[in-house]
Amino acid sequence: MIYTFLLSCLIATTSCNRDSYTPSPVDEDFKTSGDVTIYTTTGSRSMDFGKRFVDFSSKFNMSPNTITIDPNTKFQTMDGFGAAITGSTCYNLMQMSAEDRTKFLVETFSDKDGMGMSYIRIAIGCSDFSLSEYTCWDTPGKENFALQSEETQYVIPILKEILAINPDIKIMGSPWTPPKWMKVNNLTDLQPFDSWTDGQLNPQYYQDYGWYFVKWIQALKQEGIDIYSITVQNEPLNRQNSASMFMSWQEQQAFVKQSLGPQLKAANLDTKIYAFDHNYNYDDMEDQMDYPIKIYNDEEAAAFFAGAAYHNYGGNKAELLDIRNQRPDKELVFTETSIGEWNDGRNLATRLMEDMREVALGTVNNWCKGVIVWNLMLDTEKGPNRDGGCQTCYGAVDINKANYKGITRNSHYYIVGHLSSVVKPGATRIGASGYAASGLTYSAFQNTDGTYAVVLMNDSNDNRKITLADGTNHFSYDVPGKSVVSYRWAN
Repeated sequence: MIYTFLLSCLIATTSCNRDSYTPSPVDEDFKTSGDVTIYTTTGSRSMDFGKRFVDFSSKFNMSPNTITIDPNTKFQTMDGFGAAITGSTCYNLMQMSAEDRTKFLVETFSDKDGMGMSYIRIAIGCSDFSLSEYTCWDTPGKENFALQSEETQYVIPILKEILAINPDIKIMGSPWTPPKWMKVNNLTDLQPFDSWTDGQLNPQYYQDYGWYFVKWIQALKQEGIDIYSITVQNEPLNRQNSASMFMSWQEQQAFVKQSLGPQLKAANLDTKIYAFDHNYNYDDMEDQMDYPIKIYNDEEAAAFFAGAAYHNYGGNKAELLDIRNQRPDKELVFTETSIGEWNDGRNLATRLMEDMREVALGTVNNWCKGVIVWNLMLDTEKGPNRDGGCQTCYGAVDINKANYKGITRNSHYYIVGHLSSVVKPGATRIGASGYAASGLTYSAFQNTDGTYAVVLMNDSNDNRKITLADGTNHFSYDVPGKSVVSYRWAN
C-alpha cells in the first residue's frame, strides 16, 4: 500500500521499502482502522502521503476551529483527477522493469491499493513530449490513416496496463497539430504550410479533419480504449510549440459546428467536446478574450460543446468563475499545468502549497469538474524532450535515468493524489463553512456511496487542530504546518 509508508523516508530521490514500514515513535496514536481515513503530506516530506485513522468523538463539540460541511449546498459533479500520459511518459514507464512499473501504476491508479487517479489526457498524434513529430494521417487518402509506432509500442500498452488496474478511468484526447497537409500559412493566402509548428487549418479540410477525430476515437476503441472527451486543439493561441497550430475562436466554432460535432453524432459517439484548452488570459489577445463564450454565442455550435478547458500558464484562476457566471450551463475542466526550472519545480516545500492553492483546490473551488496536470513521468534529465518543446519541465514524478528505478515524487503527484484518493468520480462538491484562518483552504464533497470527503491545506508554519463536523458526527485531527490533508468518512 502506498499510504502506510515513508514517515521516516526523508530522501525523495529514491524509493523506500514500503513493506518494511513500522510506525515511528511519533506515531504513538497510530491506528490501523477507524471511522475516518486521513492522508497527510508535508512540504518537508516528514509525512509523505501517510495514512492515518481517527474515530468520531463522543464529546460535545466546543472547538472554535470547526469546519462544518453542508451536503444540501451542491456545486459541480466531479469527473476525476490525474495527469497526462504523454509519449515521453510512456517511454519512461516502458524502460522500467515490469514489476516496478506495475507497482508504480497500482500506487497511482488503483482505487483499492493506491491513489486512484481517475482522469488522464493523451495526445491525438504527437505532442511536444513525444519521441517524434507525427500524426496518424500524414499522407492524404483515407486508406493511409493508421496508429503509429509510438502509440503501438508505448502509449497503447501503457493505457492497457492502466485500464487493467482501473477500468473506469476517463481518457481525454487532445491534438497538438493536424496533419501538415491540412495546414495553410493563413486564411487569406491559403498557401500550403509544411511545418509542425504554427499554421492554420485549411477550411477546405474541415470535413477531413472531422473524420480524422472520429477515426482516431474508433481506432482506440478497437484497442479496448474508450475516449471520454476531447479538446479541439491544444493551446490554440500558441504558435510556438514544437507541434502546434493557431485556431481562433471563430475557426474552432466553425470547424465544430460544420464538421466535428455532426460527424461525432453521425458516428454515434458520445465523446465530450471541450473548447479552448489554453490559458486564463487568452495570451493577452484582445480579440480572443472569452474565447469559449464567443463560441457559445452561436447556439447551434454551442450544442456540440460540453464546456471549456483551461491551462494556467498565464492569467488568474478567477477567469474560471467569470466563464461559469456567463454560461452556468457549460462545464469547466482544468487540463494542463507544469512544474519546471522556472518555478523551482522540485522544491516540494514551495510547490506543494502553491500548486494545491492555485491548481488543485483553486480550480475545483471555481467549478472545474476535473484536474489534469502535465507529464505523469519524465526522467531526471527532463526528458525525453525535443527541440522546440519544453526543455526545462519536470514530471509529476521524475525517474532516475541511470537505472529507471529511483522515483522522485513532485508536487503535482501529491496534489492530484490528495484529491483522487478521497474524491471519487461522480462525487458532488458540497458546501463547507466555519473556521477560517490565513493559509487555510479546503473543499468538501459527497461521494456517490454517501461518504464525505474533505481536502484541506494548511499554508502556515503552525500546526492546527481542526475539527470537521457533518451535522451528525465530528472528529479532530492535528494538521501539520505546510501540509495537505485528505479525509474520507461514512456519514
